[in-house]
Amino acid sequence: MAQQLADLRDMEFALFEQFKIDELANHELFADFNKKTIKMIISEARQLAIKELLPTNKPGDEEGCTFESGVVKVPECFHRIYELYCEGEWLAMADDPEVGGGGMPHTVYLAANELFQAANLSFVLYSGLTHGAAKLVETFGTEEQKKTYLKNMLSGKWAGTMLLTEPEAGSDVGALTTVAKKNDDGTYSISGNKIFISGGEHNMTENIIHPVLARIEGAPEGTKGISLFLVPKYRVNEDGSLGEFNDVVCTGIEEKMGLHGNVTASLTLGAKGNCVGTLLGAENKGMSAMFVMMNEERQLVGQQGFSLATAAYISALNYARERIQSAYILKPKDGGVPIIQHPDVRRQLIIMKSYVDALRSLIYFSGTVFDRIKTSDDDQEKYHLERTLEILTPIIKGYITDKTLEVCSHAVQIYGGYGYTKEYPVEQYMRDSRILMIYEGTNGIQALDLFMRKLRMDEGKPFMDFLGRIQKTIDESKGNPVVQNLVPNLQDTLNQYQEVIATLAKAASSDKVLEAVSQATPLLEITGDLVSAWMLLWRANVAAKALEENPKKKDIEFYNGQIKTAEFFISSVLPVTMGKMNSVIAMNPAIVEISEAGFGGL
Repeated sequence: MAQQLADLRDMEFALFEQFKIDELANHELFADFNKKTIKMIISEARQLAIKELLPTNKPGDEEGCTFESGVVKVPECFHRIYELYCEGEWLAMADDPEVGGGGMPHTVYLAANELFQAANLSFVLYSGLTHGAAKLVETFGTEEQKKTYLKNMLSGKWAGTMLLTEPEAGSDVGALTTVAKKNDDGTYSISGNKIFISGGEHNMTENIIHPVLARIEGAPEGTKGISLFLVPKYRVNEDGSLGEFNDVVCTGIEEKMGLHGNVTASLTLGAKGNCVGTLLGAENKGMSAMFVMMNEERQLVGQQGFSLATAAYISALNYARERIQSAYILKPKDGGVPIIQHPDVRRQLIIMKSYVDALRSLIYFSGTVFDRIKTSDDDQEKYHLERTLEILTPIIKGYITDKTLEVCSHAVQIYGGYGYTKEYPVEQYMRDSRILMIYEGTNGIQALDLFMRKLRMDEGKPFMDFLGRIQKTIDESKGNPVVQNLVPNLQDTLNQYQEVIATLAKAASSDKVLEAVSQATPLLEITGDLVSAWMLLWRANVAAKALEENPKKKDIEFYNGQIKTAEFFISSVLPVTMGKMNSVIAMNPAIVEISEAGFGGL
């Protein structure tokens, strides 16, 4: 039990019963991926995660990364598992076979990655950024760039990163100072400094390819003048062999709260005037190009959070079943019982379970949207699906990582004093999870994205269509006697949610714009609660129908657990969400009216 990373039965429930992804095999693109094949892939991923990645998680955390004379070394135990990971071709499992991918459904990739990230997030981060950088090459690269970089990156032979942040710019990317000067041969000399670069320098691959945001000399200020460049650590010769060092120097690595096994580097480009890059995409279109990678990474960060949450939940659940302490409240003279029998521990466990179940479904749902975009021949349907994915991105990145920290905190609490020690894994899960609310755009930025962009996108129609999908599940539930009692709370929440967004939209178009924007983060949390309730009701519907169909005896408690989890969340969490909505509608101006001196600390 201690080696379990996720609830395999729940994974299969979401994949095959809720989303029926095995039906993708009916399309020629995924014809090879029937239910048996998908289960085999998940099984292989689980074996690698448990037998190889998990045993390196704690040693990697304890050893950390080292920096000496410009050389960065990852934990020694990472080298072998990186070879195994690349041999299994896991990095590009859902990419097009023409570029070296495995051609699997994206949803299957998400399920496998859940296991890998739960086993050792610091390690898997290296490949996640490599994949995102490779997608930039695939999307915007010239034929020469694709030939030079793509397969080497998707195979894991070369790594990739993302160089955005600078010391003085932070989240304001438009304030960057990195400069690109065009050379006579069409290349660019790059000079500048970048910080907080995950995987920016290490000794796990022979080359690292850096997509770099920089401003060409004479380009406009702000984000409109930013271009994107490919800058390899070692230049690549025409025959594909490695050439000279490209003047990309690591000046230090960060000492962090968590993710000790993953390098966070500071890089200086062109300090000696010898850093050369090639333009990726069009001049002055770097930000729009980089958002292709950033949106992928934001979705990935949400999954990273969920993976830690599910690992923390499973650890706490198993501990609660094994830990004997105090008598059962109804039998005070009978001696100690497993703490899972104590009501407050059960309260925490069902909170954790409700989030983990809902977030797994949300992530897999996003995977099905990816897959349907690939298989659809209908332009209107593709438009709807692409907009749905855009709406989901800030929710997946922001809400999931917020709730991950909450789930990990509950896990520590269930372990008690032991949870605060390094003897058990939950303290590392909590440390590792904290950064997820910050990088790839802080959750405050995600909230602004949801409020200022996604709600208004295409005059609000995609978002209303998205809410219509929630309404459809509510309507379907009205005829199910097992779950119909959950409908009124969720219906009331959805109705009031629409009042909230109408109120904020009106305020944002008036002299109360600051008051409206100050409610963006509460709005993101409310939206996440609503979507979680939707996913849990959807699950309960599926479970209730399965119970009607004479399920196997071993599945009855599982299905009942789905219904009870939805009942808890919709009956106990959504009323709190309603209170949050009342607060948002009231839009108290104290946030914007308090003076700087009024905060104190002077």
